[in-house]
Amino acid sequence: MSYRKSFKLICGVAGGSVALVLAATAADSRGYFGEQRGLAACRRSRFTVQAAQPAHHTPAPSGHSWDFNWDKRDPSALINGKKKDSVTEDPSSEQDGCKPKATRNILLIRHSQYNLSGNNDKERILTPLGREQAELTGHRLASLGLKYDVLIHSSMTRATETAQIISKYLPGVELSSCDLLREGAPIEPVPAVTHWKPDAVQYHEDGARIEAAFRHYIHRADPKQKEDSYEIIVCHANVIRYFVCRALQFPPEGWLRMGLNNGSITWLTIRPSGRVALRALGDAGFMPPEKLTRT
Repeated sequence: MSYRKSFKLICGVAGGSVALVLAATAADSRGYFGEQRGLAACRRSRFTVQAAQPAHHTPAPSGHSWDFNWDKRDPSALINGKKKDSVTEDPSSEQDGCKPKATRNILLIRHSQYNLSGNNDKERILTPLGREQAELTGHRLASLGLKYDVLIHSSMTRATETAQIISKYLPGVELSSCDLLREGAPIEPVPAVTHWKPDAVQYHEDGARIEAAFRHYIHRADPKQKEDSYEIIVCHANVIRYFVCRALQFPPEGWLRMGLNNGSITWLTIRPSGRVALRALGDAGFMPPEKLTRT
């Protein structure tokens, strides 16, 4: 009897030891393979994340938000000439009557090539090539098939002559002149250039005038305007480049970083909401290569 008890005890201890060894071995096996599976899963996870991210991507700075009241004509900011904050009643009915509904399209045309050797504005007339360029621009504008409302031009000779040639292709479109659109130095460019350095007083005087021209011509439609409009402005490279920067809310000091061919077309679209789109910048693709100039 004691022999059988001793034998069972020995077997029990041995069996338990074997069980413990087997359990430990299994645990080690699970731990090892589990670790390997974990490492593989980690590698897959890292690969997935890296693959989802564009290579060498650096997030752009957010910059400033779009100012919808840039032209001071946002109906949500003004109600019957008063600030919205001062209105205590529901202003929705009043706003409906002052919301613009039409889109303004402004086509800015740089004058054609002119005589650079002239001593004054009257002598700086278009060259024979410049007249050809104006003819090509006029033909291009007519071929677009748009219903133009007005053709406004700078009062300087080269812009006036360019506009007069263009107007031959647009019969019935009103032609008018404006001193605000004359060429000048809108604002000191950044970075600075060495070949052109106006006096500080010129920036002071021209800058105010060109900014006044921008505020006068570049804005959303009046609420009374029922249909989309197409307006042509013939002026100068400095004026156009400054207008583009201001309309797109880019730093205006960058205006000189752009180049415009003579007779080229720059197209701004201003939505009733105050959004602005640049549909074309210095487009001269309608001219043969041998007719292109920038002087």
